[in-house]
Amino acid sequence: MSYKKYLVFLPGIILAFVLYTLSQGINNIIGIELLGYEKSPISTAMIAILFGILLGNIFQIRNLFLKGLNFAQSNILKLGIICLGIQLKPFEFLEFGAIAIPLIIICIVSVLIVIKVLVKKLNIPRRMSYLISIGSTVCGTTAIMATAPVIGAKKNEISYAVANITIFGILSMLIYPYFANFYFNGESLLVGLFLGTSIHETAQVAAAGLIYDQQFNSPETLNIATVTKLIRNTFLIIMIPLFAFLYNRGQVKEKKYSIISIFPYFVLGFVGMIIIRNVGDNIFITSQNEIWANTVINIKFLSKIFLTMAMAAIGLSTNLRDIKNMGYKPFVVGFVAMATVGLISITTIEVYINFFN
Repeated sequence: MSYKKYLVFLPGIILAFVLYTLSQGINNIIGIELLGYEKSPISTAMIAILFGILLGNIFQIRNLFLKGLNFAQSNILKLGIICLGIQLKPFEFLEFGAIAIPLIIICIVSVLIVIKVLVKKLNIPRRMSYLISIGSTVCGTTAIMATAPVIGAKKNEISYAVANITIFGILSMLIYPYFANFYFNGESLLVGLFLGTSIHETAQVAAAGLIYDQQFNSPETLNIATVTKLIRNTFLIIMIPLFAFLYNRGQVKEKKYSIISIFPYFVLGFVGMIIIRNVGDNIFITSQNEIWANTVINIKFLSKIFLTMAMAAIGLSTNLRDIKNMGYKPFVVGFVAMATVGLISITTIEVYINFFN
């Protein structure tokens, strides 16, 4: 039977769900039972990823779970992001997008310039500098894996770049929600734009938005951060051909790339869910409104379960021991890239505030 080939994913998916359940239980014990809050002020997503990192580096994850964990990191994550679309309305999407696109372009150009200058000073291999650049500016590991074939990157260069993006992405994911709340005085639009433009991975942005939502009760921030990051992801369509041209120019034969293979199709699912929400609101506004409202609530709840499962899977798959054997120079570049995109994002948002207020 064809369904049997999907059974290999089940152990890893179950493990990710168990970690989600444990994280939620720990969160309730600490936040509600010990601290006495009606709703825990601690983020379940943050507990899940830290719990995953701890377990993944104490114990050896068996091969039985690996395919399912990879599935959770990619497919379940995308499903969670698609479900987030149920919280948005089309005009909100367009409003956030109009603000986000100029901000994204400024951040991308600024980081590319800084990295280009820095790699010359530190003498970083050219291919690795390309991988770190696109990973920092567009969408992390996905961008690295899509770029690697068109510039002929070696396996160790890909692994190094992925580790670089992962470690700084996790750091920013855990720190930025609290920093942004302090710096932007809890303004959901500004915090969401900052998280969506300054954190590398889609998963990390979703987690940071979820952490912020759970810590500061702001689903609007999660929505804005997600929309901003999804728009940023679509810049792969421009950046991959550009990097392929820049790297291979002057050579007899350029490596081929496919726009179809790199397009983030789950963005269409996210937009589709926004449309479904708004069609449903109009159809059920007078009849069966309670059923539709409960459906929306359940889809929102599922999105948080899926995203937290993905965070747990990412934590379990983050091997801190591998980082010990790596040199420091590319990590200097990664740190500077993280700091640059954060500073440029803040500066551009400040200009936006002063211009429109």
